[in-house]
Amino acid sequence: MRGPFNVIMTSGFLAAPAVEILERAQCVIHYMRPYPSAEAVAELTARVQADAILSRQGPVSVAAMDASANLRVIARHGVGVDDVDVAAATARGILVTRAPGSNTRAVAEHTLALILGLAKDLRPLGAAIAAGRWRDPTASVRDLQGLRLGLVGFGEIAQAVVPMARAFGMVVRAYSPRGSAAGARKAGGDVELVATMDALLASSDVLSVHCPLTPATHHLIDAAALAKLPAGAYVINTARGGIVDEAALTAALDSGHLGGAGLDVFEGEPPVAGHALRNHPLVLATPHISGVTQASLVKMGVMAAECIAWALHGQAVPEARIVSLAS
Repeated sequence: MRGPFNVIMTSGFLAAPAVEILERAQCVIHYMRPYPSAEAVAELTARVQADAILSRQGPVSVAAMDASANLRVIARHGVGVDDVDVAAATARGILVTRAPGSNTRAVAEHTLALILGLAKDLRPLGAAIAAGRWRDPTASVRDLQGLRLGLVGFGEIAQAVVPMARAFGMVVRAYSPRGSAAGARKAGGDVELVATMDALLASSDVLSVHCPLTPATHHLIDAAALAKLPAGAYVINTARGGIVDEAALTAALDSGHLGGAGLDVFEGEPPVAGHALRNHPLVLATPHISGVTQASLVKMGVMAAECIAWALHGQAVPEARIVSLAS
């Protein structure tokens, strides 16, 4: 097998253990600035005739796939693959991989942090202190105990949220076309899997999004869905921005129907200047960082690097890490 191999990293950082794996596999890493455009990824792919792309913060388009005859594998530094045209890669015989489970607990913890931040009014209360004010005599915050948490999607991250939410006394329900009784048992035993999305919406004081972004889930949480939530409900999104219709979310917040939103993701990242949700008084926002902890960075990087090394050296990649059109 020839070497060295050229690997594009669509970010400026890769954890040291992952770097070591690639270097042992005779790979030269070409780093990019954070959030490169699809055009920039394609240009670098062509210039170095990349053998692999380690995709973290930039889209991998058809143009990138066609830019190098050597390209054999696209490894996601994470779980979601919406930045990769999987159908195009499959048609070209390019392997697409991901790192399942690498940031599950981190995202679950962040989900609870956003719920707590909204229920306890941390952002507005902190702003009041910073401005030299004290609390309003009539002010109060909410208890989590008894709040009904609805999970949209019931994969590993949603299942990890369940015991954390139940520890605070929340009542947890979930809806997913792929949901199962086995998943409910794994999550703790008494999670109700509701039959329809409408049933979940009507019974959720907190709606938390945990499904992948696909054509079928794009703007799944739209104006009609938001209108079905109870008055004062919170919307949490640590999945992908495109699942929630941001214009509809803004309108529901402005009307007073929703009590707040906790967003770690936006449809366009980073959100443009003047974006209605960037500094909305009812929004607690973070910069797509829920899965980015020291431990998860190492796990994601190592798993992606392993997939690249195995693929380039003709070794088998674990089936659980391979992305197919059915994934």
